[in-house]
Amino acid sequence: MARYTCLVTVEASESGIKQPLGQTLESCNFDIIYEAGDYLVAREVPGGVAYPKLVTVEVLIDETPQEERGVRMNFVMKNEELPLHSNNHCRQMFDRVNRAIAENNQWQLIEAVAG
Repeated sequence: MARYTCLVTVEASESGIKQPLGQTLESCNFDIIYEAGDYLVAREVPGGVAYPKLVTVEVLIDETPQEERGVRMNFVMKNEELPLHSNNHCRQMFDRVNRAIAENNQWQLIEAVAG
């Protein structure tokens, strides 16, 4: 199973983070399949790759601000594909989402730490 994580801190209010986050994930070919107060799950839209390669994104939004002006989000991206190559589909989607978050005009990226 391929699995990639990233801790992102952006300058935005918590109330204003969910809509732009959903739009960012949708622009990367994901559908939101579950949303709760501080948790969001999105799955890659089927059709482009084989089913085991479809990527799922889980986002945990930290409700206790660690930064004065930032909101922390913990991303976990995974699929059923064995990561036999460093440039596998899950890694490509991980990089795509990270770029989209960094380039989003609706917030200012403070920090991104990939794990």
